[in-house]
Amino acid sequence: MLILTLYSSNAPQEKKLSTSQQETLQSITDEIKVINKSLNGNENLWIRRYNSYLKYTSINNQIKTIQWKLKHTKPSSKNPEEFQILSNRLEALQRQKNFFSDYEGNPYRELTEVKEIEDIPRVTNPIAIFTGINFLKQIKAQEKTLQTNQKTLKETLALLDQKKDLLTQLLKLQDKQQQYETLKELQKIQSMKLDFQSAQSILETSLEVFGRRVTELDLSITSQIQKQTLKTIYITILCLVVFFIALAIKMALRKYLDHERLYIANKIINFSYITLIILILLLSYLNNITYLVTFLGFVSAGLAFAMRDLFMSVLGWFVIVVGGALHAGDRIRIHKDSTTYVGDILDISMTRITLLEDVTYNTYVETRRAGRIIFIPNNFIFNTVISNYTHGGMTTIWDGIDFTITFDSNYKKAVEIATEVARKYSKPHIEIGKKRMSRLKERYSLKRISLEPRVFNMIEASGMRISVWYQTNAFTTLNVRSNISGEIIDLLSKEQDIKIAYNTTKLVNTGSDGVWERFTHGDKHETKSVF
Repeated sequence: MLILTLYSSNAPQEKKLSTSQQETLQSITDEIKVINKSLNGNENLWIRRYNSYLKYTSINNQIKTIQWKLKHTKPSSKNPEEFQILSNRLEALQRQKNFFSDYEGNPYRELTEVKEIEDIPRVTNPIAIFTGINFLKQIKAQEKTLQTNQKTLKETLALLDQKKDLLTQLLKLQDKQQQYETLKELQKIQSMKLDFQSAQSILETSLEVFGRRVTELDLSITSQIQKQTLKTIYITILCLVVFFIALAIKMALRKYLDHERLYIANKIINFSYITLIILILLLSYLNNITYLVTFLGFVSAGLAFAMRDLFMSVLGWFVIVVGGALHAGDRIRIHKDSTTYVGDILDISMTRITLLEDVTYNTYVETRRAGRIIFIPNNFIFNTVISNYTHGGMTTIWDGIDFTITFDSNYKKAVEIATEVARKYSKPHIEIGKKRMSRLKERYSLKRISLEPRVFNMIEASGMRISVWYQTNAFTTLNVRSNISGEIIDLLSKEQDIKIAYNTTKLVNTGSDGVWERFTHGDKHETKSVF
């Protein structure tokens, strides 16, 4: 007993739990994990805002600490870097603080408060009916958002209470070191509950006040909508009556008038009933004639906006023709809506560019189809990057092939092989490129650029990557790439000291079917997965 007492005085003795206590402990732990998963989910805005508020508070405290140190620390020759390190750290923390500036003061402001309802519409004509309906939808959506926040907050508080009860039960089954951590968690939960209860009080008040306001506006605007709906129905019926009366008069006059007089009479009747309908509408909404002006203004603006692309396309055609950036027969590349098109220009009209999609490396990698006729509006030239492969008479471009060899390979020999193959296939294109580039120097400030093949070797995770760049014809890029790739592979396969690196999978046969097996070693039991 003396030995046990001395041992327990030097180190905390772990509690020995019975089987039922261990089961209870495991059950409580599992329940806490489930609650933590619900609390820390992305949909719980309250916990996320609370954690962001803690982060903001921590950053703010660090800033104050560093500011105090800077105030009492002077640059010295013994430690000249200390002052600079503190300054840099302060600047970084201040930038972080800006990201969390919304959580200063009340971090739950956006979840508990609502903005004052402004611009309340008055439904005085049929067009304003839709404005009133949309307004009611908006304020009801805001009210529903508040109700959802209130429901989420209640659920969060309930989960915190459950977690608090579970942690309290857990204390009875833990040793002193574990109890310390549990007590810290209980303290954190209590702090969260106090914050959330305060926010709940504000939210309930906001929801009550806003709900009353929404109810009042709903009754008022709904009443206005009903009145305007009835008024619109009456006016529509009156206009239809006028129309059918005019139609009846026309049919009656056919029996008594000849064709020429009937034509004149129909014109007079049409003018009369249309004028009468316009007068009915003006008299019905004369006190709100400004809405008619606004409506016509919106129609005009809508037409101008709808025709904007057409006007910009015509302007784009003028820029293309005068600037000479694109010509029929040029091979271009354009990217729009996550799709890239490469092809030859067939025609440039005043509104659009007609493009024939060719089989290229782009179609091989991305689209997997070619031969389509693509219509590109001319206004794309103002807001989309268009690559011209044959601008200024150029017919050659740079293309590249990458391959990786193992680290133990003779990379210098691989570079020589790749260079010779690239030079072989690019030689005719180099001569053409030099002639065309000399012409470009007359128009652009172009420096002397070598068109000889370029080979780069870079260290990668899986080996030495060799990148071969060469001149090729813009219209036969895929064919040249295919020929160079095939010949490089053929030549490399003949070399004993060069091995191409690629991803491999190794299978090890353990004689097991991969199920879980249980092994017994004396009094200890171990469970593991065998694959």
